[in-house]
Amino acid sequence: TSLSTPKKKKRDDGMREHVTGCARSEGYYKIDKKDKLKYLNNSRAFAEEPPADTQVRTCPLLTAGRRSEQRRLLSSFTGSCDSDLLKFNQLKFRKKKLKFCKSHIHDWGLFAMEPIAADEMVIEYVGQNIRQVIADMREKRYEDEGIGSSYMFRVDHDTIIDATKCGNFARFINHSCNPNCYAKVITVESQKKIVIYSKQHINVNEEITYDYKFPIEDVKIPCLCGSENCRGTLN
Repeated sequence: TSLSTPKKKKRDDGMREHVTGCARSEGYYKIDKKDKLKYLNNSRAFAEEPPADTQVRTCPLLTAGRRSEQRRLLSSFTGSCDSDLLKFNQLKFRKKKLKFCKSHIHDWGLFAMEPIAADEMVIEYVGQNIRQVIADMREKRYEDEGIGSSYMFRVDHDTIIDATKCGNFARFINHSCNPNCYAKVITVESQKKIVIYSKQHINVNEEITYDYKFPIEDVKIPCLCGSENCRGTLN
């Protein structure tokens, strides 16, 4: 079969008009150098000088979007704990260098591998968030399993963080009556978290300690922190 080739028509700009509507369906064909230069010059001029209405449409929307995003971030950090949130984000991206090894206070302890300035976030106390009822059940079960140490940290009236079987290095921090750190509850994205802060400058290889603040009970737990003002018991 023989098909008649369509006549080559040119547009006003000098380029060939595609009869089928698609350049790919018409096969390979040569473009004159004059037409190619004319097309390239037109495309460069169009790229260098975009239409004015395009600039008006895009630029204000982009800047407005960035401004709204900035306002949203700033509003999320408003309040009395804005510095805590900023520090917590820094702690997530740049964790302090810590290690756990044998402690002279009790069993294992957490030690600093880099100097830590005062009023810095040291580490987050990570574990499972459980209710008081579950905490009582687990405490009895841990005693039956022979787990003598307690790694439960109270957040509020009915929320406890259990780091006994799933936690991080924070559970190795020992008690001291004269500690160099303290624990603080902060709220991040409507979720309460326990973070250990430094009270003073902490040197390299110095043990991280804080006051457990156990409630007063008849059965006393002896304290072995060895500080000058040691109370003698944890509770």
